[in-house]
Amino acid sequence: MKPDRTALDYLELFRSGSWFRATPADFQERLLRLGVLRALKTGQHLFSRGNLPAGFYGVVDGAIRLRTLGPSGREALLKFLEPPSWCGEIGLFDGLPLTHDAIADAPTVVVHVPHAPLAALLAEQPGYWFEFGRLMAQHMRLTLLSIDEVAHEAVPIRLARRLLLIAQNYGDLHAHSSRVIEVRQEELAMMLTISRQTTNQILKQLEAQGIVGLRYGEIEILDLEKLREVVAGNG
Repeated sequence: MKPDRTALDYLELFRSGSWFRATPADFQERLLRLGVLRALKTGQHLFSRGNLPAGFYGVVDGAIRLRTLGPSGREALLKFLEPPSWCGEIGLFDGLPLTHDAIADAPTVVVHVPHAPLAALLAEQPGYWFEFGRLMAQHMRLTLLSIDEVAHEAVPIRLARRLLLIAQNYGDLHAHSSRVIEVRQEELAMMLTISRQTTNQILKQLEAQGIVGLRYGEIEILDLEKLREVVAGNG
């Protein structure tokens, strides 16, 4: 991270995301003017479960892993946040302790919009609440779809859908999809609550069909249309 950079320097990066791009221009600039840049080392917490909300966060470099830990200490990986993702909107509404950990999965830079100045901005411009509500609805929709998948879809379709979601940054890239996903097989297994062995078997089948390529720590999508066909149940 260059020392002379400010949050506003990442305006165009955030505009590549569907949520931010659809917000009013004055909202975009005023939000980023409140933001400060934070650099995180690999494994460093952005926030922890049980913390009180401290603001709103946008990823500009690296990746954030959202996770929970069960009573036994077993990790449940919820999702990865990569540029230009945002998180923290739920705490703006309810002010309750946070429900999960956010941990840097690599050297990461985020824009942190602190709670107090953001609350003051929302008091001045109450219409801005709509924009955060829209983001929360987007995240809620993905959560409900994930619950529905577990109840009704076969595991290979769930895995293919998750690959597609990650490639599209969970619906937040409006222009393109990433063809190389930096995710380990055990992490993908944790997201889907299935075994690593099952994950590997399904990925090998997709590889044999020429849909993905497997490398250590990475999955390359070779045929996006065929992957979509698998998700649709036609693969």
